[in-house]
Amino acid sequence: MEMEESLNLKFAALADPTRRAILLRLAKSDATVSQLQKPFPITQPAISKHLRILEGAGLIERGQAAQSRPRHLNVIALNEVTTWFEHVRTLWDDSFDRLDEFLTATNNDKGGD
Repeated sequence: MEMEESLNLKFAALADPTRRAILLRLAKSDATVSQLQKPFPITQPAISKHLRILEGAGLIERGQAAQSRPRHLNVIALNEVTTWFEHVRTLWDDSFDRLDEFLTATNNDKGGD
């Protein structure tokens, strides 16, 4: 999967508050569908749809434990999102640094502090 398409799927999955809450829950420990559904006022098919979207984005994976299939967080997939945010943050920091230098130079040219 192309990097941009992969990021698009991840950001689309993260756009929903229920899916973000599911990821926070899975950050604590693996959980079954019924355990993940418990805190939400939604049906089992609705929670399953959220899980399919998260799986499709690669953010969670389905495990195998006896009769159940607990989901777990895919930390490596989250690193892709973190890396993208870090890149954007660096660009913003550089832009703000240049703006600060410009404003300082402009202020000094006008006889300011």
